[in-house]
Amino acid sequence: MVEHEADTGAYTAVVEAEPFDRRSRDGLGDPESVLVRVRTQLPEFTGALQRVAEQVLTDPAAAARATIVELAERSGTSPATVTRFCRALGFEGYADLRLGIAAETGRARSAGWTIDIGREIQPSDPLQRVLDQIMAADTRAMQDTASLLDLNEVERAADAIAGAARVNIFGASGSALVGGEMQFSLHRIGVAAWAWNDVHEGLASAALLRGGDVALGISHTGQTRETIETLAEAGSHGATTVALTGFPRSPLAELADVVLLTASQATTFRPDALSARHPQMVVLDLLYIAVAQRTHDRAHSAFQRTAKAVDGHKAAREARS
Repeated sequence: MVEHEADTGAYTAVVEAEPFDRRSRDGLGDPESVLVRVRTQLPEFTGALQRVAEQVLTDPAAAARATIVELAERSGTSPATVTRFCRALGFEGYADLRLGIAAETGRARSAGWTIDIGREIQPSDPLQRVLDQIMAADTRAMQDTASLLDLNEVERAADAIAGAARVNIFGASGSALVGGEMQFSLHRIGVAAWAWNDVHEGLASAALLRGGDVALGISHTGQTRETIETLAEAGSHGATTVALTGFPRSPLAELADVVLLTASQATTFRPDALSARHPQMVVLDLLYIAVAQRTHDRAHSAFQRTAKAVDGHKAAREARS
């Protein structure tokens, strides 16, 4: 559709954004996590709506204090655009959006999460300040991930993995490192799991999967072509497909049977893809424990055997030290 921007006299093409699904903590996201919703839907917005979203994320506290006219002026849009932005997020109007942002920034401030979040790290910054910023950003990302994560989806993924004859894990670059950690964890409790970061090997392995097997694709953006292709190949042969991503309407999420969502808080030198790694590990750790719960006897026995197998090397290291 085309929308007229009254304050600039320009016409801007925008997509009709789909309202966010406002579910409880047992579903997709915490209704109070307004900034998580904005950040998650940002890639779907274009033109004027995207400018409003970026303005809100740049300075949430200022957005909470601003009138609808002030926010429109700061984002270079119109009050009508701000109203459409609110409705795309599931709010009836701007007053509800302001209240939501104010409540969230207030909670963050009282918890100490806002320390240096969003501030550029300078070359002259002392390490203590850098550490404070990293800790604040990671803490906030963990909290946002807990809000986004649908525990019903975690249960579904755990059930599928616990009963699978084979689990394939796909990811590229940093996501491959996360996938390798998950493969190691599952392997230690007797789950037949493989992690692939080469697209040729991944596609060949995916082609051998069948019904009852599981394929887990990891990509923060959900747009990594290699991961999308391997997950799609696995799904075409009947495997249950699971996506770990930061964007619920990404191509990877759209083709997956089960979607596990994470959030991130970018900082200088740590863009979203890097800052998402810790939240990804938390979600996969939760999934791993859920699988271990479902296969308790087998998992306990396997863990004891694998631990015993490496005990000799551990004792040797301790003796040398």
